[in-house]
Amino acid sequence: MSDELILYTNPQSRGMIARWMLEEVGVPYRMVVLEYGAPMKAPDYLALNPMGKVPTLVHNGAVVTECAAICAYLAETFPEAGLAPRPHERAAWFRWLFFGAGPLEAAVSNRALGIEVPAERERSIGYGSFTRVMDTLEVAVSASPYLAGDRFTAADVYLGAQIGWGLQFGTIDRRPAFETYWARLAGRPALTRASATDDMAG
Repeated sequence: MSDELILYTNPQSRGMIARWMLEEVGVPYRMVVLEYGAPMKAPDYLALNPMGKVPTLVHNGAVVTECAAICAYLAETFPEAGLAPRPHERAAWFRWLFFGAGPLEAAVSNRALGIEVPAERERSIGYGSFTRVMDTLEVAVSASPYLAGDRFTAADVYLGAQIGWGLQFGTIDRRPAFETYWARLAGRPALTRASATDDMAG
């Protein structure tokens, strides 16, 4: 295949975000499911992703890891899907995509591990406090129907997946603004397809 896309993933992982993005892009791809443990630490896979984690996207031999990077890469590589930002959307698109990959991911992960940042150390931590992150996330989803403006983009795939999971598993605050925003995304056909395929693979 001259334009081969391979996604290494596991149904119980952040790979679901990459699967959703691929379904939104609408191009053919092959999925390779790796079990946790030895398969993700095997030399052949570590040569692709030294972190020994999923997802990993391989496109014609080029390797992309990290969900936010995969979403951005696919949006730019397949512009016909309309998931990359238009010029006037670029600031918000990059801002919230990287907010999700940085402060939100770190704050939610630390909260899940029971790690609370002491008030006197907040300025030493990139995200400050969990509450500040939730307040900022509420600003992000309340300013316009979608993160970059009035239309759905790759930023909504990445941040939206985190909000959807957070609401499902209780790792983010259950605020009306988050529920309203997630309701706009939850019924997207691409997400339905990605979820169904992951359910079968799991």
